[in-house]
Amino acid sequence: MTFTDLGLSQKTLAALARAGFEAPTPIQAQAIPPALQGKDVIGCAATGTGKTLAFVLPLLERLEGKHGTRALVLAPTRELALQIGVEVERFAHGRHLRSAVVIGGVGMRPQVEAFQRGVEIVVATPGRLNDHLDQGTARLDQIEALVLDEADRMLDMGFLPQLRRILAHVPKRRQSLLFSATMAGEVADFAREHLQHPVRVEVARSGVTAERAEQQVFLVGEGEKTALLLALLEADQLSTLVFTRTKRRADRVAKSLARAGHQVAVIHADRSQGQRRQAMDGFREGKYRVLVATDIAARGIDVADIGHVVNFDLPHVPEDYVHRIGRTARAEAAGRASSFASPDEHDLLRGIEKFTRRSVERATVPREHAVFQTEVRRRATAEAERPAHRRPAHRPQQRTHHHAQGSGRRPRTSDHAHHGGTSAGGSQPPRRLGSWKPRRRR
Repeated sequence: MTFTDLGLSQKTLAALARAGFEAPTPIQAQAIPPALQGKDVIGCAATGTGKTLAFVLPLLERLEGKHGTRALVLAPTRELALQIGVEVERFAHGRHLRSAVVIGGVGMRPQVEAFQRGVEIVVATPGRLNDHLDQGTARLDQIEALVLDEADRMLDMGFLPQLRRILAHVPKRRQSLLFSATMAGEVADFAREHLQHPVRVEVARSGVTAERAEQQVFLVGEGEKTALLLALLEADQLSTLVFTRTKRRADRVAKSLARAGHQVAVIHADRSQGQRRQAMDGFREGKYRVLVATDIAARGIDVADIGHVVNFDLPHVPEDYVHRIGRTARAEAAGRASSFASPDEHDLLRGIEKFTRRSVERATVPREHAVFQTEVRRRATAEAERPAHRRPAHRPQQRTHHHAQGSGRRPRTSDHAHHGGTSAGGSQPPRRLGSWKPRRRR
């Protein structure tokens, strides 16, 4: 199938040719025709399959020649909104359609001025758009098309109340396009409430990870994760995206990698928009080989050739595993995904395998690798030299509960006790761990 078969105009076909697009991806081939007809669409496909153009192209075709704010695209993160804004600008050239990206982390004045001048397409994050609605600087009463991109992430991040406030300002008679990498229960409920007789387009069934991503999991002690990451980085020169569970962990991992001589950048919610943009641009251009990120900040990462994704911490929600793995093996590329699972994360691993309907291959922890051993010794020395009052208290290992089903509870974990850290006295080197074995199901 070609783009010509989808009913797109010659202007759009010429723009696609200039941009180097030769054929539509499956999600584009299935979503564009009904979207051009003005129908509501639910698009479910893995990350990196071309969802952005699946809604941008129909929007531009249907809005040409119209004036006023006619289309609203909502995205969960600033990075994703900026990425969508770039695609809108690229393909809107020559159509006399104006657009604005409305996100937090930057001044409101330029956004207010854009609303005052008038824009046909607004790409926004829910929080900042609600700020404008509260101040009366934005009007959405002429909206003809509403797009929710990464809808599952928006709901996971707790944006439902803000989405409801936005929808109260949007006409009920409109076209709605909802795109998501997974179609969990909350997303399905939202779609049933707000979409009218939608055409459902599903390229891969919900919970399926990128097939071209080579996946492996290392059963490793918590205190050995940094050593393992350094050993894996030593084995190749692939660009590497590392996911951590918290902002503090991201900073700590990035510091360890920089100390070992790696060019590394970090993005998380506490970084300013300028810092996040600098990190992303540097990673995309090859200035930084490694990017360390939390899940919230990582949405919207658009780098075509990420060779290796590392789950330094397993996500609490199985759907997030699918999103993370989707950062590699984008489009037609291949890639590798490695996950580190400590004994405390056994239930999370089991939940991921149940959700994705596949077992992740167990890999051997390279404990004999020189880099691994060097980092373990460095960590042991650093722990032994810490003042007694700053050493972590010894406590029994805690099992995680319920996280395989994505509950909101957090497991209690220790970075040191029982997982390769020092003993309670702090004078002994870390206990050597064999690759731990999952408990048998009863």
